[in-house]
Amino acid sequence: MLAVKELSADCKLVLIGDETAIKAELQKLNAPVANFEIVHAPDVIGMGEHPTKAFTQKPNSSIYVGFKLLKENKIDAFASAGNTGAMLVGSMYTVKAVPGVIRPCITSILPKEKGGFGLILDVGTNADCKPDVLYQFGILGSLYAKYVYKIDNPKVGLLNIGEEPEKGNLVAQAAHNLMKESKDFNFYGNVEGRDLFNDKADVIVCEGFTGNVVLKEAEAFYTIMRKRGIVDDYFARFNYENYGGTPILGINGTVIIGHGISNDKAIKNMILLAKDVAEVNLADKIKQAFQ
Repeated sequence: MLAVKELSADCKLVLIGDETAIKAELQKLNAPVANFEIVHAPDVIGMGEHPTKAFTQKPNSSIYVGFKLLKENKIDAFASAGNTGAMLVGSMYTVKAVPGVIRPCITSILPKEKGGFGLILDVGTNADCKPDVLYQFGILGSLYAKYVYKIDNPKVGLLNIGEEPEKGNLVAQAAHNLMKESKDFNFYGNVEGRDLFNDKADVIVCEGFTGNVVLKEAEAFYTIMRKRGIVDDYFARFNYENYGGTPILGINGTVIIGHGISNDKAIKNMILLAKDVAEVNLADKIKQAFQ
């Protein structure tokens, strides 16, 4: 309902799930059922279920049905705060990866100290990455930053333990060698952990293992500050509710993954992000870049 207030009249929200439960919730909110299209999907993929088994064995689940609608072009974007693994499996099984993309990935927002935002990717989809995969993350992140966050010629940095090209493990060194010759994006060079929130780079590339650690640590600092009663405008920007979720970059469609603990504000922002990503045709721009 929060999203409806901010969406234009030509946007239609499709609610996928148990029809009886959905209508009951809409009645509680005095929301006109006619404002929505409801698609009945009674089965549930639980947060703890095995993603591949659950997705393939529950064709009446909201995640399965949502991807079916997306593949058939009956919806322009599909967003869910459900089982992340099932969302990733659904993406690869149905709309599939863009030809040429080795590993689709997900991102997280980095609030910059002086204002604005940066991006970090991957943040959990690919725990191990080869240098060519990290190179492609540079392309994906650069396109996302440019078209969705309107960052002109975004600077791409490679997360490392030092700024010098020879620093880091063998993967980081090889990735740097690939990136420094890139004409696909604006490569800044290596950046360190202390550079995450400054203006050296707009897009920070790393494998999903490191990216997930960075993301969870940032969330932990925000939580600790709230528990200690520390109010700060900058750190308030770390609240996940403000961003709603992340697109899966590198697939043939607009799919947004929300946080499993999303509240109403987070769900609203997840829906608005889905609209923004769909409207700029990000998936098509990625296809063009990889042709």
